Formats: sequence, C-alpha cells, structure tokens
Amino acid sequence: MERPYGYVRQDFFLARRFRDLDDLDARFEAWRTGIADARVHATADCVLAEHFAEERPALIPHPAAPCSAVLTVERRVGHEGTVSVGGDPYSVPDATRKRVVEVQSHPKEVRIFEDGRLIAAHPPLEGRNRRRIDPAHRKGPPARSPQPRAPGVGLRPLAFHDAVGRRLATDEAAS
Repeated sequence: MERPYGYVRQDFFLARRFRDLDDLDARFEAWRTGIADARVHATADCVLAEHFAEERPALIPHPAAPCSAVLTVERRVGHEGTVSVGGDPYSVPDATRKRVVEVQSHPKEVRIFEDGRLIAAHPPLEGRNRRRIDPAHRKGPPARSPQPRAPGVGLRPLAFHDAVGRRLATDEAAS
C-alpha cells in the first residue's frame, strides 16, 4: 500500500468519534479486518489479507531485543563552544581542539566525540530554542580574591573619583 495514512484518515477517521482509546482500537481493528484488508486493492489488484497470508511464511520475526538506532553526524564546533543538534546547542569542553566533532543522537543521550574519544554527554533537549551548557565544560577566569585594603580605608563611590579628577584638572590648568 503506497499511501496508507491518507486512506486510513479518509476512510476510517473522517466523521467518526470515539469514547476513548479502547473504543478507537476496537473499531479500528473491526474496520481493518472487515473493510481495509478484505477489499481488492486498487493498485495491487488483490485482496490484501490474502496477499499477506501468502507472504507471511517468508517474513522473518523482529529481533527480541529492542533496536538501538543511533544517528551519527559530524558537527562544527561554534565560536561559543557548542554544537547544534536538532537546532539546539550542546556544549563541548573548552579544551576541545578539533573544529569538527562526531555527534551521536541516542534516545536518552547526545554523545559528542573528538577523535573517537567521548568528550561530552548530555540528556536530549525537549522542544526547540533550548540550550544545554555543562558548567564543567567552561574553564572561565579564576575567581579573584578581594585586594587587601589598609585599615580604615573603605570603598568610595565613582563620584568621589570624578571630583578628584576634575579638581586635579583645574589645578593643573591654573598653574
């Protein structure tokens, strides 16, 4: 069947209402077995249920374990130290040397590799226009300790320093 969604939407869903999901499931199964699979398909020119019964012995079963589908792509590290995955930026460590890294999108994690070595792992973001920045990826300047002051000397407002500057400027102009 080439376009099953349009057929199901027009022939099954159109102008129908359902009490709940169980009602939808039961009515869909009755429609599928009694109408959709029992009709002569216009393109294949056969009854789909009969055709499926003929092909069934040749089909192989699904694997017992869930499939681990991983999308792997290369991404350029931007000037902010992030790579774009699905339109959202994910951080890489400041120490990243390469400008192009490998990104693997797993269902529960985004993994970023440099030269085959894992350098970052993030939970995937939900939605658009979000950012995932790991604070451990940013070195940042070291925290500055306050400069020691002589006893009794406090901080002065900028207006004080401005007044001193103006006074010095007028004193120099007068001399």
